[in-house]
Amino acid sequence: MDLYELRRNLSDIDRRLVELIAERQKIVGAIGRSKRATGTGTRDYQREKDVLDMGRAQAVELGVDPDLIENLLQLLIRTSLESQERDRVVAEGKGDGREALVIGGAGEMGRWFADFFASQGFSTTIADPAVDDGPKRFRNWTDAGIDFDVIVVAAPLAVSGRILAQLAVLKPQGLIFDIGSLKTPLRDGLGELRSAGCRVTSLHPMFGPDTRLLSGRHLIFCDAGDSRATADAKELFAATMVEQLDMGLDDHDRLIAYVLGLSHALNIAFFTALAESGEAAPRLAKMSSTTFDSQLLVSAAVARDNPHLYFEIQNLNRFGLGPLDALCEAARRIRETVADGDEAAFVDLMQKGRDYLATRG
Repeated sequence: MDLYELRRNLSDIDRRLVELIAERQKIVGAIGRSKRATGTGTRDYQREKDVLDMGRAQAVELGVDPDLIENLLQLLIRTSLESQERDRVVAEGKGDGREALVIGGAGEMGRWFADFFASQGFSTTIADPAVDDGPKRFRNWTDAGIDFDVIVVAAPLAVSGRILAQLAVLKPQGLIFDIGSLKTPLRDGLGELRSAGCRVTSLHPMFGPDTRLLSGRHLIFCDAGDSRATADAKELFAATMVEQLDMGLDDHDRLIAYVLGLSHALNIAFFTALAESGEAAPRLAKMSSTTFDSQLLVSAAVARDNPHLYFEIQNLNRFGLGPLDALCEAARRIRETVADGDEAAFVDLMQKGRDYLATRG
């Protein structure tokens, strides 16, 4: 066969693949409905392992790269889980026409929560300076009123603290929660809401606005003194596969100083050193290594994110300077061992790190 015929045959196979995937998705939908009817959980890790093992074994028999087949099957499994989780959220929606207000609903995470509530059957209103006034759209959140079953505060951290305090004066009857990455600047507002007798709790989604599947993702719940409000907030996510974590307000910010503050600072230091090195980025890219490429990928994502939010995470956390000081000290010790030619000390640093990381499990 000539090249044209070979490509035509390949296109025929591609079309059949698409048809098979469409057929697979129909079965996935039926499986999801069956799981909901029988009360079975959305995710079955043993079944996933069986599918992947079967695929790898068949790939070996047919002389196909088993890693290729496993990657393809993992993508199909993930897509299936996304579909089943989305259908379950809709089917088991907690909204039933109830009203939700997302303050900051035009921001990235605000939009995520607005879409999530809409998918559950809530009648969702967005308040954000970036929107034009209209049906269920308000530039000023106070114009929207407070007669909502759920109010989410998804504004920048400093602004969120002021909004929570203002809400305490207005005393809404519905459930109120913020989604702040830090709780230090929100504690006063949360306390005022609790003192006013409002139903308030505090959340921190440990995922980004592009997240479609919540399986394997974490959502932190920080009780602000009203355990029933925290339970009600958890119930909103019961239909998803998100992993719910309980955490105190102090513990949250102390740990976030490392989980976000330290990791952000490390990546900012990395791309700052590169940007000020005088070395051309294209030249470095041509001779890059696996480690460099991996670090560059993470750093590029950090560089594209909201610098104002990242500054707030560093600046407004009362535990924030400790990890930054530890980072500076670690960099100093690395430089010292290299400058002194102290191989034993360098090896010791790496061994201690290896031992620590091994405890992560």
